[in-house]
Amino acid sequence: MSLNSVNTNKGAMIALQNLNATNKDLGTVQNRINTGQKIATAKDNGAIWAIAQNQRAESASLNSVISSLQRGQSVADVAMSAGTAISDILVQMKEKVLAATEAGLSTASKQALSDEYTSLRDQIDTIANNATFDGVNLISRPSVNSSSIKAIANADATATIDIDHVDLSKSNAKIAATLTSLTGTVNSADVKEVEDAIQDISSALSKLGTGAKALDTHMTNVMKLQDTLDAGVGNLVDADLAKESAKLQALQTKQQLGVQALSIANQSSSTLLGLFR
Repeated sequence: MSLNSVNTNKGAMIALQNLNATNKDLGTVQNRINTGQKIATAKDNGAIWAIAQNQRAESASLNSVISSLQRGQSVADVAMSAGTAISDILVQMKEKVLAATEAGLSTASKQALSDEYTSLRDQIDTIANNATFDGVNLISRPSVNSSSIKAIANADATATIDIDHVDLSKSNAKIAATLTSLTGTVNSADVKEVEDAIQDISSALSKLGTGAKALDTHMTNVMKLQDTLDAGVGNLVDADLAKESAKLQALQTKQQLGVQALSIANQSSSTLLGLFR
């Protein structure tokens, strides 16, 4: 092919190819800056995009895990708050029973103690049966919305963190063994019954607390895992905007030079025309 041809301008063709390549690179950089991602679609890098998409799915699934754990925390918190109130009531009941063991109490005094004691004892069921969150009650008598917690522990729902139901109502064996009133003979054995109930409630609350702590600890771990996954996805697909900004300036300069080179190459035909004047 002749170097001096009006039919084929090799210089212009090369300049145009270079300019098109520059424009393509410029479009890529501008897209990265606009989206903040160096790999926004499978077209950019199929293998990396697939890995990132799988990790996004894993991270999104952990949102459901976190919601389940948070629900479990709320159920446990309500149960422990109510259980603590029941324990406090039992402490007051012990005080009344102990006072009723005193010899020589008048009938009126004993009746007053019994009324207070009975009122306290009746509150136990009210507190236990109302300790419900989202339809779940960990401490009520078994027939009243009683249930256990089975919080989802991982993204594929193959593991759970469980907190079992404990009966802290008046149907609890230890509470049921306490006196129903103080009008009759009251002695140290009756005081011991209330003490046993207090110990039983304390043991049950300890189990609830251990379960709640497990939920809290796992929640922290899941949130850290989700942050790590999100950071990993970012490392795979996010663009380095400082680097892309520098590329943008360089490509814009290269584009301007390419336009000038194409213009110069196109002038070669005019130069040839001058040879025939």
